[in-house]
Amino acid sequence: MSKELENQAEELEQTLQKQLDLLKKDSEDWVKVGGAVVAGGLLAYAIVKLAKGKKTKKNLKALEVLEREGLLTEELEKKITQPKKSTFWPSLSQRLLILGLALAKEKYFKDLFSSPESDEKQKESHR
Repeated sequence: MSKELENQAEELEQTLQKQLDLLKKDSEDWVKVGGAVVAGGLLAYAIVKLAKGKKTKKNLKALEVLEREGLLTEELEKKITQPKKSTFWPSLSQRLLILGLALAKEKYFKDLFSSPESDEKQKESHR
């Protein structure tokens, strides 16, 4: 009985070791993918930061020039310094317009470009 238990324990240890080895191999792939994603994210962040910094410097130079020339007003300064708000997603009305166009295309355009004769031939061939 104890011999059987020892054999079962040994088999369980071997299966556990195999599972751990498989897990290590799989985790290596996930670490590589995760590293690539993190590197891409950092690169994108750096690019955005650089572009934003250049824009800020240009705005400051424009403000200085306008101030020297005496053309700087509060409204103009506000327009130049106020960050422009942009969203990643289009507005709801734009989404609905695109959805409506897609539905209209599916419903009406396929009938618009096909002739009635070809429709009859297709119906006859399917019979």
